Amino acid sequence: MGFSEKILKLTEKAERELAPVFADFDAVAYDNTARVLESYRRHRISETMFAGSTGYGYGDTGRDTMDAVYADVFGAQAAFVRHNFVNGTHAISTVLFGLLRPGDVMLAVTGRPYDTLSEVIGDKTKNGDGSLADFGVIYDEVALLPDGGVDFAGIEKKLRELGSRIKVVFIQRSKGYANRPTLSSEEIGRIAAFSKARCGAYVVVDNCYGEFCDRTEPTAHGADIIVGSLIKNPGGGIAQTGGYVAGTSRAVELVSYRLTTVGIGTECGATLGQTRDICKGFFFAPHIVAQAKKTAALAAYLFDALGYEVEPSWDACRHDIIQTVKFGNPDGLCAFCRGIQSGSPVDAFVTPEPWDMPGYEDKVIMAAGTFTQGASIELSADGPLRAPYTAYFQGGLTYESGRFAIMTAAEELLSQ
Repeated sequence: MGFSEKILKLTEKAERELAPVFADFDAVAYDNTARVLESYRRHRISETMFAGSTGYGYGDTGRDTMDAVYADVFGAQAAFVRHNFVNGTHAISTVLFGLLRPGDVMLAVTGRPYDTLSEVIGDKTKNGDGSLADFGVIYDEVALLPDGGVDFAGIEKKLRELGSRIKVVFIQRSKGYANRPTLSSEEIGRIAAFSKARCGAYVVVDNCYGEFCDRTEPTAHGADIIVGSLIKNPGGGIAQTGGYVAGTSRAVELVSYRLTTVGIGTECGATLGQTRDICKGFFFAPHIVAQAKKTAALAAYLFDALGYEVEPSWDACRHDIIQTVKFGNPDGLCAFCRGIQSGSPVDAFVTPEPWDMPGYEDKVIMAAGTFTQGASIELSADGPLRAPYTAYFQGGLTYESGRFAIMTAAEELLSQ
């Protein structure tokens, strides 16, 4: 594809200025890769572990070893990773139902969670479908401050009001469909320490999009549970489905009982040949995350230069792989998504259109020309059709392919 002189020169300028930023991304990836490699060596990863199991899955050493690796690398006491999770929302839901009981309070301290959790919480949906509200779990929240910071005074007020009834303090690391900064692992650690000093609740972190963006994960800083999807960061573009849960031994045990049944937990479950991809993907993940961060930083530079509001800025610290571009109108959002789709390796001929996507309150447009359906780590862009009409861009298995898609999207906008 031939790009205009304007986009070519702008991209060349961007890459010159981004060179030290990219070098920092590579340094983080190296440190995380070293930690993964050391864990693989320590746990003696071998070919025999990839055979998989059927039926009950008893004695599946590959499955059990990958659980230990995830716990090791993420600085947790225990973990489990399973292909049975259909998406990140399913994994988060399993955590919430595993830890909360009737009469308990779930307190979200980073504002309202991502749209797909609304029906899980149940405070805005009809009763009778099996939501947390149906089981007598109460939901409350503390909004973020206007600048996107955590409202510690508001959290303290809620903790005093609700006391021991609060059993889960819920933190969403990434922005979801909000316009706010992503939290670093260290910042989440401060929230965890603040909460634990005032109540005995489990601190649960939706870690989606954040894995391997920092040198440590929230579990290394006091979070009781982190949870995420394998078709995002930790699957490395290799795992085709699944999710993980990592944290303290007791919290992980309770969640595992919800995944299977009380008394069985993680001791049962056939892997059906998925262990090789899960293991290989986790090995690739630190490098792939760096590729996605580079792609996001280039997008920030280009679209800022073209006059659009972006977050984070191209030279900011990045604690997840998401880049937002605010267009202010639906035409700009849709044009951006069309450009990303046409610059993708799969279904490049498809034109994305807004639709009523399950679990969302507004129509959503989504560009996702991916080898694995819905794999955000590959290359995707989406956004709700509501003001301020913001595109949420993430992924890029290689920087080169991400660069191509970003330039294609820029040309699409210029041609409007």
